[in-house]
Amino acid sequence: MTLSFAGLTARLDAYEKLMRLDKPIGILLLLWPTLWGLWAASGGLPTPLVVWIFVLGTVLMRSAGCVINDWADRDFDGEVARTRNRPLVTGPVKPTEALLLAAVLAICAFLLILPLHKMVWAMSVPAVLLAASYPFTKRFLAIPQAYLGVAFGFGIPMAFAAFDYSVPPLAWLMLLANVFWAIAYDTEYAMVDRADDLRIGIRTSAITFGRYDVFAIMLSYAIALGLLVLVGVMLGRGAIYYAGLVVAACIAAWHYTLIRNRDPQQCFKAFLHNNWLGAAVFAGLALDYLLKKH
Repeated sequence: MTLSFAGLTARLDAYEKLMRLDKPIGILLLLWPTLWGLWAASGGLPTPLVVWIFVLGTVLMRSAGCVINDWADRDFDGEVARTRNRPLVTGPVKPTEALLLAAVLAICAFLLILPLHKMVWAMSVPAVLLAASYPFTKRFLAIPQAYLGVAFGFGIPMAFAAFDYSVPPLAWLMLLANVFWAIAYDTEYAMVDRADDLRIGIRTSAITFGRYDVFAIMLSYAIALGLLVLVGVMLGRGAIYYAGLVVAACIAAWHYTLIRNRDPQQCFKAFLHNNWLGAAVFAGLALDYLLKKH
């Protein structure tokens, strides 16, 4: 009985690592733009049920995406120092088992959105396709981080579909801002593995940008924040929203001090810190709506 319990515990631990539940940064980077979309689409008053559906759906889809990513990269991860201990490399989870887990997670995510408008149902199809196909873009796209930005920001148009039953140009503008933000933070992430990726033939923005990587990251931050300024104008937001963007800009500037020497540990620190950049944008948006209503 003890061995059986120990085996179950070990299996659950392997699933947790496979879904990256022990490393929530990916969930947070997916969650912040989704929350931007929910607050913008609802005029600052999203219903608790819809927020709960999108938050839990974010966790499920991010987990499914991680499983698919590890399944797709299972022949490469053993060659990279940072990923060589992942469950599909070391063996506690088999490839077919991983695919089944990803399917269950995606089905659960779809069941979650059944109370929402049918347009959200329809948009869940490209959302799943984006999440499932992203890992393979590292084989042929020069900047797969841009594709990741679309996948990670697709909660924005889905949020508008949930409240407006349409996807206005504003939603796509917010999605575009997220694409440039993702290029910035995921290039920082890619700088950590650049030597290994060059050796095994994986394509990343850090390799594509080469010696202009730091410049490209800072330019991407600037474009993302500039687009969010335009979003604020279109939404008619006030000073608090723009104060949030100023805080986000200061965070991006601090990231420059971390990545300018291209030290892998510092680049990874900058990547993780993007959680606070996304939070600053959301805090400015949510507070601006809240205080303008009182």
